[in-house]
Amino acid sequence: MDSLPVVETFYSLQGEGTHTGWPAYFVRLAGCRNACPFCDTPQSWATEGFAHISVEELALRAERSGAKNCVITGGEPTLHDLTALCDALKKVGLQRWLETSGSEKLFGEFDWICLSPKKNVPVHTEYYGLAHELKVVIGQASDFEFAERQAERVSLSCLCFLQPEWGEYKRILPQIVDYAKAHPRWNLSLQMHKLIGVE
Repeated sequence: MDSLPVVETFYSLQGEGTHTGWPAYFVRLAGCRNACPFCDTPQSWATEGFAHISVEELALRAERSGAKNCVITGGEPTLHDLTALCDALKKVGLQRWLETSGSEKLFGEFDWICLSPKKNVPVHTEYYGLAHELKVVIGQASDFEFAERQAERVSLSCLCFLQPEWGEYKRILPQIVDYAKAHPRWNLSLQMHKLIGVE
């Protein structure tokens, strides 16, 4: 697609997972069918009411920010064909990082794919072989079992993270720490941007 519905764009630090603390330009696309109850950006679920911005303009904004990396997120960004956006970002020399639940088919070439599957939302099987990073949100003890089922399907080189649900952060964090220590394939991901108060 030559233009995409955009909720917001901004330059900040990646707050989660493998690249925590890395500067990145964020493109948050509109639209999501998953409606996760713990979502921190429910305003991004709808596709209507947002400006459609050309992929060339998005790439130009990212380039002008000085960033070396661009995170494409949502909503669920793979509701859209991302081929043209990926090509435009590649032309200006930016790494393309995708944040996805894996609920939609993938169109576009990425340097890094973070798969963050959600309960009751089927994942397209292609993502398990493509994911560089698996990030599972943990809000209750039963979520660990879901996380393990997902980890069984990704490659052995895929980095695996458990991330506390923000609303349950203080309660669930000690359980995640204990679980990661007992199951060392897992690493802890914190939402650093929320902890330090940056966008």
